[in-house]
Amino acid sequence: MIGVAWRKILLIVPVLSALSLGAASHSEARSIVDSAGRRVEVPDTITRVFASGPPAGVLLYVVAPDKMIGWGRAPRDIDKPFLLPATHELPELGRLTGRGDTISTERLMASRPDVIIDFGATNETYRSIAERIQAQTGIPYLLIDGRFENTPAALRLLADILGVSERGEALARASETIFAEVDRVVATVPPAARPRIYLARGLDGFETGSRGSINTEIIERVGAVNVVDGVREAGGLARVSPEQVIAWAPDTIVTIDPAVHRMILERPEWQVVPAVKMKRVFLLPNQPFGSIDLPPSVNRLIGLPLLLHTLYPDRTKTAREAELRSFYRLFYQVDVSDAEIENLLKGSGH
Repeated sequence: MIGVAWRKILLIVPVLSALSLGAASHSEARSIVDSAGRRVEVPDTITRVFASGPPAGVLLYVVAPDKMIGWGRAPRDIDKPFLLPATHELPELGRLTGRGDTISTERLMASRPDVIIDFGATNETYRSIAERIQAQTGIPYLLIDGRFENTPAALRLLADILGVSERGEALARASETIFAEVDRVVATVPPAARPRIYLARGLDGFETGSRGSINTEIIERVGAVNVVDGVREAGGLARVSPEQVIAWAPDTIVTIDPAVHRMILERPEWQVVPAVKMKRVFLLPNQPFGSIDLPPSVNRLIGLPLLLHTLYPDRTKTAREAELRSFYRLFYQVDVSDAEIENLLKGSGH
């Protein structure tokens, strides 16, 4: 028989245990300093992450796809073969930042993320957004510097936050190798031999990125000259006229849109452009994400070696097929077939 006193003790112990577990759980929160210098308290173990926009969504997919709770915009059917099957049917949740924020505070809270991550600018505007949403929802909101040159550091930072440091280090080292190869090749190309490029975007090819914009920095990173200068619109994108493109006289045009690629080759307004005359209109892959932009995230890394092969084919060391296969295996965690590689590289030149 258990005495009354002992029964009281046995009843008290579970309560004390629960309280101590709760205290331990609370004490397991970590303090993280994000790229904007903000100190943010996050859970010690993070399993559910909301990406605030497409650039953050790609970064999250690459680093820790198992922690995604949804997509800002669901992948197209043609993208799914190049993404892990477990991510194919994740819900489309919308976005908090960028063009057309589409998720409400209520839906965001209902999705129960442990943290929110944003990958891009870390200026006062985005600091203010982060502080406001964190105050409204109680969800930790982290800003990660999305500058292209900061890619290795961004990969390491997010991986450390999410507890997958080993993967982050592998990704960061691979990105550093890509950047180093770009620097090696570009250093061998005299300024006079560097191509003058027009990036064709939009439905008709007459949307583009102005010089120095996030959309065209990959082109400038490989030593090419972006012909679009003196045009400034919000976000670095601009609508231009056929007359402007003709006046800029690019010797090379690149796009990631197959329909735009066909249009440029066929429409009469394009035929007087030097790049079209010289048959230097190149299509780069856009599956599962764009290799130039769309979005401007870590997906652009594969665009660098592809542009090197397209622009300077006699100066590169490795086969582009091998580089594409290796990148998709490491970053997107899928193996691509020979037929898929051939299709991805169709129209990209040499």
